[in-house]
Amino acid sequence: MTGLRRFGPLWRMRAFVRPYRGRMLVMLGCAALGVAASTVVPLVIMAIVDGPIRRGDRPQLVWMGVLALGLGLAEAGLIFCRRWVQQRVVLRVEARIRDDLYTHLQRLSLAFHHRWQTGQLLSRATTDLSVIRRFLGFGAIFLVVNALQCAAVVILLLILNWPLALLVTVSMAPAAWLGKRFGTGYAAGSRRVQDQQGDLATLVEESATGIRVTKAFGRGPLLQDRFGRAARTLRESSLDMVRLRAGFWALLQLIPNLTMAAVVLVGAIAVTDGRMSLGALVAFTSMLVLLQWPVIDLGWILALAEEAATAAERLYEVFDEPLTVTDRPGAVALARVRGRLAFEGVSFRYPGAGPDEPPALRGIDLVVEPGETVAIVGATGSGKSTLTALVPRLYDVSGGRITLDGHDVRDLRLSSLRSHVAVAFEEPVLFSMSVRENLTFGHPEATEEEVRAALELAQAEYVYDLPWGLDTRIGEQGLSLSGGQRQRLALARAVIARPSVLVLDDPLSALDVHTEALVEEALARVLRDTTGLLVVHRPSTVALADRVALLQDGILAAAGTHSELMATTPAYAAVLSATASEGMPAS
Repeated sequence: MTGLRRFGPLWRMRAFVRPYRGRMLVMLGCAALGVAASTVVPLVIMAIVDGPIRRGDRPQLVWMGVLALGLGLAEAGLIFCRRWVQQRVVLRVEARIRDDLYTHLQRLSLAFHHRWQTGQLLSRATTDLSVIRRFLGFGAIFLVVNALQCAAVVILLLILNWPLALLVTVSMAPAAWLGKRFGTGYAAGSRRVQDQQGDLATLVEESATGIRVTKAFGRGPLLQDRFGRAARTLRESSLDMVRLRAGFWALLQLIPNLTMAAVVLVGAIAVTDGRMSLGALVAFTSMLVLLQWPVIDLGWILALAEEAATAAERLYEVFDEPLTVTDRPGAVALARVRGRLAFEGVSFRYPGAGPDEPPALRGIDLVVEPGETVAIVGATGSGKSTLTALVPRLYDVSGGRITLDGHDVRDLRLSSLRSHVAVAFEEPVLFSMSVRENLTFGHPEATEEEVRAALELAQAEYVYDLPWGLDTRIGEQGLSLSGGQRQRLALARAVIARPSVLVLDDPLSALDVHTEALVEEALARVLRDTTGLLVVHRPSTVALADRVALLQDGILAAAGTHSELMATTPAYAAVLSATASEGMPAS
């Protein structure tokens, strides 16, 4: 039962194969016919030895030789047909698994992605899928073909000479015991290797994305040492599996060879005593060769199956992750939005937080009227970014609710909600695409006029001076651009569709004072026509807001105009005091 449970995740993969049942039946039909052709050839050889060769009948020998040749050609044609259909099906199944995995990853919450290493996800989407493809493309079909061949050959061996067939069956019994022992050890080793491949992929991914920091601190040798240790650990684990396979396969090779020696010896005695014809002995040994290969292949198939079962288990660790932020039953889409945003008793605790850890937000009550801009101010860790992340449902509230025009955002379709709410983050994320593709990422149908207006607003006209203008590919994460350039492009991406609600998580932090002033002036015009929620770290940005909300340790400590809070709330003045010299309007 333990062995069957180990292959449970692999058995679940049949859901991806089910749509191709028709092609699979064709493939199995070709496999069965191919096995039939291969097993008939030894019978033809027996007839040739006991007939034309013994009697010296050359004409009959030619015809029977042609029959054997025809069976061989038929087997070759059927093998080609089987492999052609098989590979087409396997590649379609692999593509479907990959598409479903990517779709599921896109729908999983931010909490999942914060918890999982990127390298582990990459290894599942690449290495593990390749392992499953190899099993479905070779191991699974050979398991079926070999099972058919073993059944057919054993039946024919019993018909030809049942005492010898019984000898063969008994001598093959140790292979089953060896297979069970091999599978138990190989499963654990396979899981260890695949997890270590994921860890190694994480190291490579982090080294690539953090190359500037690595070079700036001169810590290349340190990372090289970490990578070397991880690579050596993976190598040792892989060698353990190689040693296990080598020993198992060597024993599987030995058993059929000993069986063949015993059959030839006992069969030769039977022929000498007249209890068996020479042709029957030749046919029996030829069929035994057909039985040898399935036994020898058993080690290879079991290794593939164990690796595929581990890979499937790792994939289903992702597939089985529940979707925590998704459309509720009966969720609706809003065609038009005025932009009234209300936080009603909102509390939030990060998934996985300990029972003694306080919530990130507690009892937030705040209303942002249509066209109003509210700045969120607070010390580091007060919950500012968390609050803004709840608006587009990057997370769902733990208590209370957030409404948009009176609708609980959880009752709106995610696609509809996020089409009306645009976000620009403090750390801009750009993709390895052209400038235009990054700019129109959330609004693909944008016109040239909208593109130009968004770039002008964000003071990002520098893109026209790039080598290929808007068609310039900016490289992975936009690292070919400066921090300020990336931030301006991300801001342009947020405002291009003129959203009903604009959430800005300190998107001006990387700008110089002159550019910041120009962007703020343009933003003020945009914010007149939209509902704005701004996370503010600079006092100068507060001037964009109609009101200010002060967060302290996840609680809304005060709300009002800048002047009111400066006059009545010492904590607000303390938060801004460090940068008050930047030109904040006096109260």
